[in-house]
Amino acid sequence: MRARLVLQKFLAVAAAAALAGCALKPAPTTDELRRDALPHTNIPPAWKATGGAAAPVADRWLATFDDPVLSELVAEALMYNADLQAAAARVEQASGYVAVASGSIYPSVGLAATQSGKSGGGGGLNAVFLNASLELDVWGRLRYGEAAAESQSAAVQADYAYARQSLAAMVAKSWFVAIEAGLQRAIVIDSLHSSESLTSLAQDRLRIGNGNEQAVAEARANVGSYRDMLRQVELAREQALRALELLLGRYPAAEIAVAQQLAPMPPAVAVGVPSELLERRPDVIAAERRVAAAFNRIGEAKAALLPRISLTAGGSYISSDVFVLQNKSNPAFSFGANLLAPIYQGGVLRAQVEIRTAEQKEAVAVYARTAQRSFAEVENALAGENALRDRDAILGANIIDNTRALELVQIQYRVGSVDLRAVGQSQLALYTARMSLLRVQTERRAQRVNLYLALGGGFDPAMAPVAAK
Repeated sequence: MRARLVLQKFLAVAAAAALAGCALKPAPTTDELRRDALPHTNIPPAWKATGGAAAPVADRWLATFDDPVLSELVAEALMYNADLQAAAARVEQASGYVAVASGSIYPSVGLAATQSGKSGGGGGLNAVFLNASLELDVWGRLRYGEAAAESQSAAVQADYAYARQSLAAMVAKSWFVAIEAGLQRAIVIDSLHSSESLTSLAQDRLRIGNGNEQAVAEARANVGSYRDMLRQVELAREQALRALELLLGRYPAAEIAVAQQLAPMPPAVAVGVPSELLERRPDVIAAERRVAAAFNRIGEAKAALLPRISLTAGGSYISSDVFVLQNKSNPAFSFGANLLAPIYQGGVLRAQVEIRTAEQKEAVAVYARTAQRSFAEVENALAGENALRDRDAILGANIIDNTRALELVQIQYRVGSVDLRAVGQSQLALYTARMSLLRVQTERRAQRVNLYLALGGGFDPAMAPVAAK
């Protein structure tokens, strides 16, 4: 009964002290942080680069490519990629730190017991001790620490969300590059076969007396050049396949099967407005949460300058067959309070406040850098997509013209009006145009992925969007 009364009294005092504790200062709001971090950045009402629709940004961008194999590969990477697993482990660690910080606010209870005997049998000294303590968070030191841990945990969760989006984007772009490498190989093989046909033609002309050895040598040199190009392209293709396999967590054997053609370009993407970007991108949200964590660490450091008050309660029961206990009141209970005031510590505590203040300044600067970079990435992606679309049309027309020019110069060579060098130059021009068009087509799809990532849109419905707090 006495133990219950002591415990009730202990909890009542603790609750009263907790209610009497000072309220925490709130961390800067999103608008306050934006004004402080971006005083020189005038956010326009619409993107400066043209392209896209002003409609709200939509999720599930991966489905817009209409490539089930690519979707399966992204799912595989999310399951087995080592970097993403490390990011997930950091989320678990951050959650653990929140639990540690939260636990300091509640009472700590410990139990100790001992039992001893004596020679010849019989009981010795038996004792049980129960102790409880609670630091009264009058100045908010513990609560600031808990708030800092929660903000840091939210930042790590946003980092994980951005890591998932980045991984999906990397898999998609690596998939496109691997397909491009296979198509490049086909173009080189086609050019090689055409060059070998020209060599046979030069040899036939030499045999019947209409050619010369120089033309044959030039034709053979062209064949050698295309064979060297083919070997380079084959190596690049193997490296592209290995890079994709590594993202998937597979052994880099360059054995993964890829599509034979690039997926069609998705329709125009909804890009929203710039002011919404800072509330949607996970990396910006992570930077914002780190500012809040730094703010709360300042409060924690300032509260450490003030006295700490703790309540203690304990109970004990001792019995012995050897010793005669003088205090017949058994069990015994105690209740008390402790005060620990930092008087002089060589300026360490004030230095901690200065350090935490500087850390908050750094966090604000990092937020500004992240926000400005996010604007630039969207503008660059929009401008790049516009330029690539125009180049696609230009190079497409260029291939038509080069194909026709090659046909004409081949006819002229057969009738003897031009030499083989003119044919080789036309063939090389067509080869260059085809390779350039393929590179642009691949880059268009990669740039679309960059735009999706820059806008902060999710690629699947499996993970809820991260929201700023």
